[in-house]
Amino acid sequence: MVPPPSGSPASGLPAELGITAGQMRVMTLLMQGKSNKVICRALGLAEPTVKRHVSSILKALKVNNRTEAALAVSALGWTQSVQAPGMQRATAGPKAVNTAAYPQLDLPDKPSIVVLPFTNLSGDPAQDYFADGMVEEITVALGRLPRLFVIASNSAFAYRGRTLDVRKIGAELGVRYILGGSVRKDGDNVRITAQLSDASLGRQIWADRFDGSLANIFELQDGVAVSISATIAPALRSTETERARRKPTDNVTAYDLYLRAMPPHRDTLVQNQESLRLIYKAIDLDPSFGAAYGLAAYCYHMQMVFVWQPLPEDRVREGIRLAHLAAEWGESDPEALWMAGKTLAALAGDADRGLVLMRRSAELNPNSARAWWASGLTHAHLGHADIALDHFARTRRLNPRDAAEHAYWNGVALAHLLSGSYAAAKQAIDSALLDWPDSPPSLRAKAAICGLLGHVDEGRECVYRILALNPATTLATVEALNRPQARSNPVGYRNFYNGLRRAGLPEGTA
Repeated sequence: MVPPPSGSPASGLPAELGITAGQMRVMTLLMQGKSNKVICRALGLAEPTVKRHVSSILKALKVNNRTEAALAVSALGWTQSVQAPGMQRATAGPKAVNTAAYPQLDLPDKPSIVVLPFTNLSGDPAQDYFADGMVEEITVALGRLPRLFVIASNSAFAYRGRTLDVRKIGAELGVRYILGGSVRKDGDNVRITAQLSDASLGRQIWADRFDGSLANIFELQDGVAVSISATIAPALRSTETERARRKPTDNVTAYDLYLRAMPPHRDTLVQNQESLRLIYKAIDLDPSFGAAYGLAAYCYHMQMVFVWQPLPEDRVREGIRLAHLAAEWGESDPEALWMAGKTLAALAGDADRGLVLMRRSAELNPNSARAWWASGLTHAHLGHADIALDHFARTRRLNPRDAAEHAYWNGVALAHLLSGSYAAAKQAIDSALLDWPDSPPSLRAKAAICGLLGHVDEGRECVYRILALNPATTLATVEALNRPQARSNPVGYRNFYNGLRRAGLPEGTA
């Protein structure tokens, strides 16, 4: 504990304010935005007891609610080092991330930060998407600053619901600064509370509250980004942050629809189609919404990749049309640009144009793990293994705890496969399937690799799993799927198809 600064809402050490050791344990979780029920499970307390402790804490701090308590604790300068027992790591998405499998990372040579998942204090779990959207937007806003190193939000979400010392998070992600917070959306009113910790010191160094309405949500997000950059990197001028600001749309309803469409659009055909429904509504409300066009285009691309259903020519044309509109309306939006570029490379076979857009995305946001991954995957399809692996390495450093780790390993495997390094491809694709055993792209790649290596039985087992997931899959359908990209790397794809043939994939018709 350190003495409180002058002008604090309360003064003194916890014991002097009547806060007991047990209440401090409750407060540790309270300041992380944990609900009473979560605190009950973590500390083994009855809910009435937790409620009583919370009331006592608020009274001692002379505040009215949890948000004000976070600010009061920050003003008092208290270091919350108590680790609550019994906290189990929550899963991020469909599975938990085994952080023990990752090495501790060195700090970059510039200020580095991760924005952890914000707690949804709206009282409605259906609003979780909105809190996640705030994390995405603040991460992108910070990522636009070339003098910062910003961890991708996918890795940040691996820490959802976990109670960890900031020193441990900083070591695992290789960053100095940790931003956490909460979002409360009540009708048209929004409150963002943010707390910044220095992982090297193991303590909180800044906290603030941002109140506004949905109509000025982007100003609230920018306020958080500006305040953080001013706190952790004084050499960064606020004008530089201002130049980095971009409103994706002026229509708040369209933006809300976009946020609702984001989380599930890669998971299943049903969710993909629901995302498209929401995005088309957003586009109707704002026909200049570049990121919405990009996400819609990418949804069509994902339908092709996972072969949920045949992608007829009219759907291919629609995906390409949307990608061109994303590039036009989202010329200053890094998210719109990488999704447009990846879609054009995959659906139109226009790798040159796609790479230009992805390069522009990375220039606008050099911390975009997605842009580097998309570029790496495109170079992999072209047979440019060295460039692809370099871009995947950048992705890995920016997104070291990605819950969708299979995407990284699948890209590495393709880079080796389509350039003729089959043994290295086998090692990478096994890692991809360890993360997601039923990934159709990974199973196709492994079947081909095994066929080329002469591991016919193992390849045949992959073919059985492919056909169990989609009985209509044949060599002809796979060739049709890859035809636009194969034009730029005919040798690599000829070997790929030969591997599938040797593994026993039926010839069939497209």
